[in-house]
Amino acid sequence: MTVLGIDLGGTKLAASIFSGEGNVLRSENKAIGSLKRAEVGALISQVVLDMIGVSDSMGDRVKAIGVSVPGISFSGKGTVWAPNIPGWENYPLLDELTGVSGDIPVTIDSDRACYILGEVWQGNARGCRDAVFLAVGTGIGAGILVDGRILRGSSDIAGSVGWMALNRPFDDRYSGCGFFEYHSSGEGIGKVARQYLREQEDYSGELSSRRVEEITSHDVFAAYHMNDPLAKKIIHECVGYWGMAVANLVSLLNPEKIIFGGGVFGPAKALLPAIREEAEKWAQPVSMKQVTLDTSGLGGDAGVYGAGYLALKSIIGNNNLFDKNVQ
Repeated sequence: MTVLGIDLGGTKLAASIFSGEGNVLRSENKAIGSLKRAEVGALISQVVLDMIGVSDSMGDRVKAIGVSVPGISFSGKGTVWAPNIPGWENYPLLDELTGVSGDIPVTIDSDRACYILGEVWQGNARGCRDAVFLAVGTGIGAGILVDGRILRGSSDIAGSVGWMALNRPFDDRYSGCGFFEYHSSGEGIGKVARQYLREQEDYSGELSSRRVEEITSHDVFAAYHMNDPLAKKIIHECVGYWGMAVANLVSLLNPEKIIFGGGVFGPAKALLPAIREEAEKWAQPVSMKQVTLDTSGLGGDAGVYGAGYLALKSIIGNNNLFDKNVQ
């Protein structure tokens, strides 16, 4: 039995055919570039058709399709909201894909839900019933597993942890993305660095060789590793906010594991001990002693693995991740 997983990101689309045991049989990647609304939909539809054709040539047609989208999947309507894709405020993706998949069922979910599903299936959350995937990339979101089930909320919006309020007073700058994301996402790190550089006219450190408008989180981490004082200040602030977020998640959810993923972890992987030390100041102490902090075992492939597992689950027909028939 094979299934197809598709992970739609802000810049590329990844697709993989998986065996029921989680082995990748064939993969394909496509750049999204400047495509928008219907053009992105057409690209996904074409990839679906291509990969169905590939599975047919392998003699094992895919039995189900799972799709990970970078935003919110409204399960009751089959529409998606993806802020990084122009025109995808309420895009009818399910109708579009079922129009080309024929009798092959299609299931769509948010990228954060797929991240934790991928880690449960083939990554660093295997065996966990209660775990969180904290995705720190351009933005921040969390895939939350509670008692073996994805926590979705009443409108499929649960996990929007970039909106965590971790300090006061409120500032209008947080209206578009939330406090936590503004300060501690990949985009946020670059934004904070640019703000500091405009305020410190006498700064002459590692970041001064770059145009202020072009500073990114990658530049900040590079400067941090060269002991640049401004970069160290920015990353130290991030560690504080990441630690506070961990403490809040631990106290609220009592997870076995919190897994850090996304483009920032990567470069921030070595900061996990410092993040834990900060979290221990704030979290419920018994719960904090029980939790393990880890980084993704699947890296940039967590979403496509999760989409594959989403497809597999649709065949099994049981929402509980620990059904022995699924494992």
